[in-house]
This record gives sequence, structure tokens and C-alpha cells, in this order.
Amino acid sequence: MTENVRRVAAIRDGTVIDHIPAGRALLVLSMLGVGPKTHTPVSLVMNVSSPKHGQKDIIKIEDRELDQMELDRLALIAGQASVSIIRNFSLSEKRQVTMPDEFLGIMPCMSSNCISNSASEQIRPRLKVVTKSPVLIRCFYCERIQPVEDLIEAVT
Repeated sequence: MTENVRRVAAIRDGTVIDHIPAGRALLVLSMLGVGPKTHTPVSLVMNVSSPKHGQKDIIKIEDRELDQMELDRLALIAGQASVSIIRNFSLSEKRQVTMPDEFLGIMPCMSSNCISNSASEQIRPRLKVVTKSPVLIRCFYCERIQPVEDLIEAVT
């Protein structure tokens, strides 16, 4: 018999990020800039059972809603996550994280020779998503394939 137990208290207003692959929640927190100097309450549950994914992590951040850039970065770290916006203790909006077709100005090209990394040029990095499963990302300018783990490190 499985018990449905709430491990973390409900929040009045904020964001719940659910279905984060187990062990990736700390990367998500880093990407969001959540750390020791964060003044709003943050709840983190790691390695909980999930019928759909085996195990998962969950993050609740009070008094904060994610912007589109954060959602795009989240897609890179936790592509199967869902994001729930909570207002006055009720679900206001629920979104499935989706991989964008491109990342514009969100993270750098990993090639030091790329024109988007030139100090003398004012070009925003533009990375195109070639395939979403498996994730394959290519720089629009230099056309080099980007190592996904290096991109994750760049945004966290």
C-alpha cells in the first residue's frame, strides 16, 4: 500500500518545479541563483518515488515565478519537468517544460574561436536545437555541436 504523503508544506504564492530527474535539483537551484543568500523560503525534496520516472526531485520556491529565460535553461537541465504557478494556495497555471528551437543570448557557444565569443564583436550567442531527443545543439555562427554538459555548467 502506497501512502500519499505531503513531504513539504503548501506555499501561498510561488513556483513548484516537479518531475526534475533525480539528483538534478541542485543544478536547477544553482541555475536559478538560489543559494545561502536567498531570502525567500525554498523547499527541496530529492530522490522521491515517481510512478512515471522511478525517482524525481521537487523544488518549491515561495514568492517567485520563473521567466521565459529561466524556463528555457530549465529545459536543458530537466527537460521532463513541469512547472506549477501557485497563487493564494491554488494552482494558477501549469506548464510542461519544453526545449526551445533555439537559445538566443541565454548561454555562450562553447567554442572559444566562435565570433559570438569575440570581445570586439557585439553578437549575442545563438544556439540552434538540432534534435530534442537526444539533445543535440549547434552554434548558429560557427556550426559546432555543443557539449550539453558544458552548456549546463555554463548556466549553473
